Parts: sequence; structure tokens; C-alpha cells
Amino acid sequence: MEDLYHGRLFYEKQGEGLGEYFFDSLFSDIDSLTLYAGIHSITFGYRRMLSKRFPYAIYYKMETPSTVVVWRILDLRRDPKRIHQSLPHRK
Repeated sequence: MEDLYHGRLFYEKQGEGLGEYFFDSLFSDIDSLTLYAGIHSITFGYRRMLSKRFPYAIYYKMETPSTVVVWRILDLRRDPKRIHQSLPHRK
């Protein structure tokens, strides 16, 4: 949630209401995992879904066929090495 919080603050500084739109958009993307979990490519050992409206990626794992765990929601404008380092290394 910290990732979403920082993104929301950043976008709210860009324009009034944009932070709330960012937040709603990312939660809509996360909600879509109920239908589309498991179809996304694997990056750094996690499934990665790209946000539809913002330069963010949602990194998640399938714990069971019906259980999705979102690990991080990261700004893709970061250095890829920093993104990789911010993801917990799990099998």
C-alpha cells in the first residue's frame, strides 16, 4: 500500500483530483485480477500486470489457482535494477 500512497501523493501534486483518479485506476486494475490472474508475463519471478492508465506495474503471485497475492505496485519510470531490488526474492 505504501507504493500506492506515494503514487497518489505524486499525482495529486500534478493536479487536483488526479491522485484520487490514480488510486481508483490502480484499484480497478487490481480488481481485474479476479478475472485475469495468471495470464501476465513473469518478470523478476513475479507475474506483472501493467496498469491501463499510469506507468505502473502490479507484481503478484498465484499462491493457489484461486488466490492472488499482490506484492508490489511499482512506478515503471524507475531504474529496472531498483525495481528488481524492491521485490522480495521468493520462489
